[in-house]
Amino acid sequence: MTILQFFLWSLVKVAVVTVVMLLAVAYTVLLERKLVGRIQNRWGPSRVGPFGLLQPLVDGAKSFLKEDFIPTAVYRPLYLLAPILALGCALISIAVVPFGEPVSIAGSPPLFQISDVNIGLLVILGVTSIGVYGIALAGWSSNNKYSLLGSLRSSAQLISYELALGLSLVGVVLRAGSLNLRVIVEQQATLGIASWNIFGGFQFVAFFIYLMAAFAETNRSPFDLPEAESELTGGYHTEYSSMKFAMFFMAEYANMINVGCVATLLFLGGWTSPFGNLIRPPENIFVHALFPIFWFVAKVFCFLFLYVWVRGTLPRFRYDQLMSFGWRYLMPLAILNIVGTSLWLAYH
Repeated sequence: MTILQFFLWSLVKVAVVTVVMLLAVAYTVLLERKLVGRIQNRWGPSRVGPFGLLQPLVDGAKSFLKEDFIPTAVYRPLYLLAPILALGCALISIAVVPFGEPVSIAGSPPLFQISDVNIGLLVILGVTSIGVYGIALAGWSSNNKYSLLGSLRSSAQLISYELALGLSLVGVVLRAGSLNLRVIVEQQATLGIASWNIFGGFQFVAFFIYLMAAFAETNRSPFDLPEAESELTGGYHTEYSSMKFAMFFMAEYANMINVGCVATLLFLGGWTSPFGNLIRPPENIFVHALFPIFWFVAKVFCFLFLYVWVRGTLPRFRYDQLMSFGWRYLMPLAILNIVGTSLWLAYH
């Protein structure tokens, strides 16, 4: 494959994954509105299209058509950069996520992954950590006390829980001996659910830490303190409107999908079947390529469903409780998990 062909092939994959990701973000919002509506004994969106399925398109058009109001006292360059930075980092992370088995066509790079790098896990952690700058800049550049308090809360929350989240993944990396996401999945592919890291790898403690940290990292209930309407009006995006306002929400839901993908790859066997080799797809090249994607999407969907379920069930924490939980419980537990995993691997 020539350099030009490689570039064009990569460009096509980037375009397809970006469109799919944005559609997934839009319909994750619809999923949340429908599920929370059911939890609260109401219908949710049901008027636009069959079963309300066209509601995301109408919401997107509404955001585009709204007046783009910019307050006079904001610091304009950073005010405009903040939502772009937040959404950009959320979309870039998906570039190293493998969605299925490494299928190639005529010697091309893997079909179901934009870029296969040996340090894919580090790339995801590095890019997502930069996304907090979008929130911090939004609060500071808005020249609004509520926005500034929201961004400070979010920055402290993300820094605190990102340490626990990163440490929770060390046990998985030690067990796989690699930072490559494909290698980590293939290491879980032997016996189905029994060989997933959450069960066969004895990383259920790490999964619990990752789950708690992921909720805090994405500013989701019960850890949605940066957007607490009862305290901060709207948080760091109080002074934003139109598509810039929508971009922050798109970034939040894109990050939800990203952490769901990482959890699926590292703890739930990735695209592998929970039944191992007991159930095999029919002998068809298209079915063989799409069957793993089905399992991958199903696992990510379950993770997103858990996000919505928790939002509709649990009340919001106090901020001191949030920070105390991260530093006093999750951090020591993550370190103990690393020590325990290291001893277990040393003696086995």
